[in-house]
Amino acid sequence: MKSVFMGLAVGVSLVLAAGAQGYDRITGAEFASRSEVIAPNVMAATSQPLATQIALDIMRRGGNAIDAAIAANAALGLMEPTGNGIGGDLYAIVWDAKTQKLHGLNASGRSPLSLSYEMLAHELQKLGRTDLPPHGMLPISVPGAVDGWFELHQKFGSMPMPEILQPAISYAENGLPVSELIAYYWDRSVPVLSQQPGDFKGTFTINGKAPAKGEMFKNPALANTFKALAKDGRDAFYKGDIAVEIDRFMRANAGYLRYADFANHRSSWVEPVGVDYKGYTLWELPPNGQGIAALQMLQILKNFDLKAAGFNTPESLHLLVEAKKLAFEDRAKFYADEDFNKAPVEALISEEYGRERAKLIGDKAAKRVDAGNPNLYEGDTIYMTTADKDGNMVSLIQSNYRGMGSGVVVPGLGFVFQDRGQLFSMDKKHANAYQPGKRPFNTIIPAFITKDDKPLVSFGVMGGAMQPQGHVQILINMVDYGMNLQEAGDAARWQHLGSTEPTDGSDMYLQNGGYIEVERGIPYETARELMKKGHDVRYGLGGYGGYQAIMRDHANGVWVGASESRKDGQAAGY
Repeated sequence: MKSVFMGLAVGVSLVLAAGAQGYDRITGAEFASRSEVIAPNVMAATSQPLATQIALDIMRRGGNAIDAAIAANAALGLMEPTGNGIGGDLYAIVWDAKTQKLHGLNASGRSPLSLSYEMLAHELQKLGRTDLPPHGMLPISVPGAVDGWFELHQKFGSMPMPEILQPAISYAENGLPVSELIAYYWDRSVPVLSQQPGDFKGTFTINGKAPAKGEMFKNPALANTFKALAKDGRDAFYKGDIAVEIDRFMRANAGYLRYADFANHRSSWVEPVGVDYKGYTLWELPPNGQGIAALQMLQILKNFDLKAAGFNTPESLHLLVEAKKLAFEDRAKFYADEDFNKAPVEALISEEYGRERAKLIGDKAAKRVDAGNPNLYEGDTIYMTTADKDGNMVSLIQSNYRGMGSGVVVPGLGFVFQDRGQLFSMDKKHANAYQPGKRPFNTIIPAFITKDDKPLVSFGVMGGAMQPQGHVQILINMVDYGMNLQEAGDAARWQHLGSTEPTDGSDMYLQNGGYIEVERGIPYETARELMKKGHDVRYGLGGYGGYQAIMRDHANGVWVGASESRKDGQAAGY
């Protein structure tokens, strides 16, 4: 396949021409921490090597990419509870080889039906807050991940669910050694979350402490929950004993989730939306997620020549950051649960609207940025991906929201509830205002790239508001700067912070320009020139996301995998 993604010589020449500094690699792949993984039959890339191996084993035993994704995600909830678990939400984009099309799944949960806006406002007043807290009962929404698994399985799965869940059950019962970065985040979570109602300490600590790097961790309670799912399906969680026990616990501990919230829960199959960028189409899911922010950024950026500007130069970074500011003000104003507020998605991601927004970018950093009027143009998280021998590809992201979530653990169930409800606004005029039975704005987004109507790359960059910024950086690294799949993820990243959030009031806007955090791989000369343009630039550690990706090399008929060097992960195939 003679693609800009695969053309090594082209990539090297473009990178060198840009005057960028990278790794000393014999192959010339300057920005890669390691080589891409290439395999003929299947590929999996996750943020924990043991989960990657589970995905491969499922496919060796006859399962497809969807079965493998469910099995790996179940295991990740055990192995990386600092980022995900069955107390959280899930989104997925699936390339179905049979129908030759993309399918989108929104498996996010809703706020408690028993908690009215007035009751919530009263509870916040007692806490001395005007926004929802990050921990405890108030930010908990219905977990959607389990229903997401069974929706994916019903539509595309091939292996029986008990076999899919068995690897996670075995590890939960017998234990696994905790990996390095996960141990680091786990240790940071324990002091705060151990104070929350329930059995966080008994479930997620060893003698009151987070498991250390290499220490064996078991979760027999989660194994029992998985066994119930294997035996009785999704109804065990949403209509069976698990839902009954959650209801009992919530009533006894001043919580608001009830049996009816679980019994009424449903996932939504949605149509992915995409925009073309120089012959490559980036696909995202519509709101309540933030995926279309990446599409808005691309529609703005296609009005500039990023290739000529060069990789991570002051000129290119200025354009990228300014495009992000513009897209994120729209994100703050318009993105919400479409069952309650219909966002003008088609207008927001249109070329016309992008062209008009691009006109607002000047030579200096914008300090004040407002949301636009798209109606004029109407016409800690984990990411993982799998691909199988038949050509199916899964782009899946799943999260508790803030690391280990709310900290609330129902004794005997083995998982912590998410705190996704913290992302509601308490401004009644806001599209994302809190209402009972409503999905909050959600940050987790899977991504997919097609070219010439063929599947090319399933990928994601986990990590809050970094995600749409990361999606754009990955695509541009490949298309404009000729990087291969691994280089595109390893190259130094940036993120802009300080934009208006969907949790703010409806009259808020960016007033001080926010600030840029850059990795150490971005030269100080670039940072200095950005400062001259009026940007507040800082060097930051962490927070730049976690990337996994799989690409289909159509010419050679093989899979190419890449895994994030900033995480504990692994891409592998056979």
